[in-house]
Amino acid sequence: MNNIFPIFEFLQAKAAAKQKIVLITLTAVTGASTRNPGAHMAVAEDGSSTGSFSGGCVEAAVVAEALDVINAGKPCEIRFGADSPYLDIRLPCGGGIDLLFMPVADRGIVSDIFGRIERREPLTLILDHQDARIRCEAGADHRMSVERQGSRILVHHIPAARLNILGHGPSVESLVRQSVSYGIDCSVLSPDADIVDRTAALGISAELLKTPQATALLDPDPWTACIFYFHDHDWEAALMKQALSSPAFYVGAMGSRKTHALRLQYLAELGVSAEESDRMVAPIGLIPSTRDPATLALSTLAQVVENYHRHFGFRT
Repeated sequence: MNNIFPIFEFLQAKAAAKQKIVLITLTAVTGASTRNPGAHMAVAEDGSSTGSFSGGCVEAAVVAEALDVINAGKPCEIRFGADSPYLDIRLPCGGGIDLLFMPVADRGIVSDIFGRIERREPLTLILDHQDARIRCEAGADHRMSVERQGSRILVHHIPAARLNILGHGPSVESLVRQSVSYGIDCSVLSPDADIVDRTAALGISAELLKTPQATALLDPDPWTACIFYFHDHDWEAALMKQALSSPAFYVGAMGSRKTHALRLQYLAELGVSAEESDRMVAPIGLIPSTRDPATLALSTLAQVVENYHRHFGFRT
């Protein structure tokens, strides 16, 4: 999952501090690589950086090259690994990566891009190494991650996966902690005030459900997964109906197959079509018959990430 929020958060902070900055983009891969085209790093003139392209094989060289680009004020494209002029830098996978180094002269474009990312808008970065400009357009071509148009390189990005976690019990908090550790944004809707307070204390958006009815608090976009961890199933019916009619890319619920069969009955009574019900993943998770909260959360998170990549994986 290529979450570009940390990259542009870094660039935004460094631009605000009046530092010169460079955006580095992985434009092509030959053979094997740990990252796909469209991945980024960012480097500031103080030598600090964020992002990576390997397991530590090329990052120091990338920072050094970026500092040279800052001094020169001109973009450049460099290959690392196979067929690279840097004979002392080799990728353990044996492949090669092409990197475009773009100095960022227009700090306004960083704010524009960062705002679009915060608003979860698909976007396309337009990197022109002839006129040394970075531009941004709304929308992204989901068929590919990077394309070349003469001197321009177009990098398509969709919003990162996000979780709406609905329910009560320790599995909710386990999933929150694991999601935060992995780097997926999440929010919690729960009728348990203690869970709401504890997750909010972690800096997570958390709201108290006062009734088991549909709510404006649940408003998933196409890149959001809805997770149902209710033990009291009276709470879930109307909210599940709402989630299944939304554009959420994934809707999953815990419980046994017997529980899910009963669930399908009451959803049908609420007017949920068979087509909508078929969207639901239940029992949830990649690991069958998980019981303890930590394993259930891990099983759920792995399945959500796998589904995200299956739905939105770019082709180059």
